[in-house]
Amino acid sequence: MDKLIITAALVGAETTKEDNPNLPITPEEIAEAAYACWQEGASIIHLHVRDEKGQPTQDVGTFAQAMNLIKERCDVIVQFSTGGAVGLPVEERIKPLSLRPEMATLTTGTVNFGSDVFYNSEAYIEAIARAIMDNGVKPEIEVFEVGMIDNALRLVRKGLLTPPLHFDFVMGVPGGIGGTVKNLLHLVESIPAGSTWSVAGIGRHELPLATMAIIMGGHVRVGFEDNIYYTRGVKAESNAQLVARTARLAKELGREVATTNEARQLLGMAVT
Repeated sequence: MDKLIITAALVGAETTKEDNPNLPITPEEIAEAAYACWQEGASIIHLHVRDEKGQPTQDVGTFAQAMNLIKERCDVIVQFSTGGAVGLPVEERIKPLSLRPEMATLTTGTVNFGSDVFYNSEAYIEAIARAIMDNGVKPEIEVFEVGMIDNALRLVRKGLLTPPLHFDFVMGVPGGIGGTVKNLLHLVESIPAGSTWSVAGIGRHELPLATMAIIMGGHVRVGFEDNIYYTRGVKAESNAQLVARTARLAKELGREVATTNEARQLLGMAVT
């Protein structure tokens, strides 16, 4: 079985300091959190950034500052979010790709997101896919519903994605696919042979789905974007605490954690 890639989703666009006071907000705080996660075994940092008021932003300068500060501290794969915040126009969402990060996300469909709608029309999806391709970035296909896998395969046929693909199954979002083992099995069975995949369980689904991914040979995303609790009713002290638990669980289950260069090799990326 391949080594385990752990992604740390540090801040997201929805979580606030009121939700968990340990949430990193500034580029400096994000970089320190990334370094702590890397020390515990994370090889990918899924990056959102915030403005001076703590609101989500796709400002290129803020992304550049956060990425540079992270890279000064540790060798990790920095994966930009092209989702931004719900409601952002696609032109804003793709601007940070001009910085040519190693990876970026590509959500291949529209999904209800609690009381909001995360809108991704065919035109939006193709615009993001082209920007990813033009900047030489490795895409991660974010899947909130099984039909998004079919949408990704249509992009392959149009020449906008090149196999092998890497998928991230975001499960348990209110309005998206439920965070059950049965649903995870269905998603894994629906992707093309030779693909890699990870799972991001939202809230209480994070730990059981992470455990299943470790057993099944997939990979795992954890962090405050997806879940702010360590156990029921007990807020996590840091993103690194969630990464450390995942790495410890993998060790108990007999699966080694990938270094950053091992993660690059598994994902078909250039090794530094």
